[in-house]
Amino acid sequence: MALCLWFILVVPLCCWGQWPVDTGDGGVFQPQSALTDMEFATVSTYRGPGNTDPRPNKDLPILLWWSSNLFPHFPGDTERVDCARSSCLVTSNRKVQLYRRTASIIFYGTDFRAYEAPLPRMPHQTWALFHEESPMNNYLLSHSVGIRLFNYTATFRRESDYPLTLQWLPSLDYLLTPTAVPLQEKNRWRQAGLAPVLYMQSHCDVPSDRDRYVQELMKYIEIDSYGKCLNNRPLPEHLEDTSTATGEDRRFMNFVGRYKFHLALENGLCPDYMTEKLWRPMHQGCVPIYRGSSSVADWLPNNHSAILVDDFPSPRELAEFIKALDQDDTEYSRYLEYKTPTQITNLRLLEGLENREWGVNDMSKPNYLNGFECFVCDRENERLAAVKAHRKNPKLNLPPQPKMANSSHMGCPLPSPGYGPVESIDPNDSWLQMWPQDYWQSLDQAEGLESLIRHNVSEPSLLWQHIQSIAVRRARGQ
Repeated sequence: MALCLWFILVVPLCCWGQWPVDTGDGGVFQPQSALTDMEFATVSTYRGPGNTDPRPNKDLPILLWWSSNLFPHFPGDTERVDCARSSCLVTSNRKVQLYRRTASIIFYGTDFRAYEAPLPRMPHQTWALFHEESPMNNYLLSHSVGIRLFNYTATFRRESDYPLTLQWLPSLDYLLTPTAVPLQEKNRWRQAGLAPVLYMQSHCDVPSDRDRYVQELMKYIEIDSYGKCLNNRPLPEHLEDTSTATGEDRRFMNFVGRYKFHLALENGLCPDYMTEKLWRPMHQGCVPIYRGSSSVADWLPNNHSAILVDDFPSPRELAEFIKALDQDDTEYSRYLEYKTPTQITNLRLLEGLENREWGVNDMSKPNYLNGFECFVCDRENERLAAVKAHRKNPKLNLPPQPKMANSSHMGCPLPSPGYGPVESIDPNDSWLQMWPQDYWQSLDQAEGLESLIRHNVSEPSLLWQHIQSIAVRRARGQ
């Protein structure tokens, strides 16, 4: 099925126009936009891992960052990048969209909108997706027909081409940092009136519907909630600044570090989507009560470093477990054993941190934007070289194999209620009216955009007509 759909989306594109651009044919590179070769010839150079690509700028393939606010270079809007194996010109100047040297367009998933897509999709260009943020930011990418629009991906999913799964975990040392507030002091704060569990959220209406679960959990165990969501306690005045609360300000960290347990509930549920909500409590030496990635156990330091909500049949049973752990210092301390290096036994986690080529707050490594940019650059140069070799000797050299993303690169499930069956929710409930509808409307937009591309349409505003046509055919059973 995937191979068939690739031919729908990509091979027909080649039939509509040219084969992918051949970097050895100077005639192909005549400017087709207002951006001239002279402008490209004078751009500055960004030094990546380094190579000795001898080609001048005018002979390099171009990568266009469609989301200009994500362009990972400053100043200017165009630069040469010298990557591990090859070089490219990169730009945020959309004037090169139809330029034959523009080999790939890089999109930021949060900004990607079907009704603003660069159409027509040029036959010689690939599309690359960078999307490290929550699935709630763009559910179009969670549908097969949406993610198949892209040839290269960098997402939080481990199956993507350039995985960003551990993007919120700066280093192994971040986990090994000694506990901010010792257990004896946590117990004293408990005796002074702090609840065993902390909840701090100010983004309340999200696809994971976390507040509904917390509201039910509150019936069975005391929870101190400081954010706008389910608030029942005020923050101290010196911590009311939201920029302090969302960062790692020392005073804020010491305050929340007093709590033994932190409710760590992601705003969206998807395999491998893990944020600071998981890693920050562990950094502080607090036990996260986690719901988010269904595959989170694959990445935890060991088998007893977090309490997983989904391991418990009900909030009542989770509350009983937390209460028992709160009263047993020995068992509680087992959840902090990963603070000792020998107790971090998860090889996948260790290898993931060791082998990633990009760094988090590490100036000795490229950031993941530059890293993915070079990933695309090297792959495009390989593809173009294969096309050139095939043209010169078709019998000896096969054409490059088409590449297309699939649901494992991003696909996230339909949002479901945080607690209880969907049938029990009031039809006027704001969550019910927002997120399931957004999920299915995103599917309509993905199918509409695929239809525009398949029909070689150049006007993205026609998206709504194509969506309506698809809906009519679906209603007729066609």
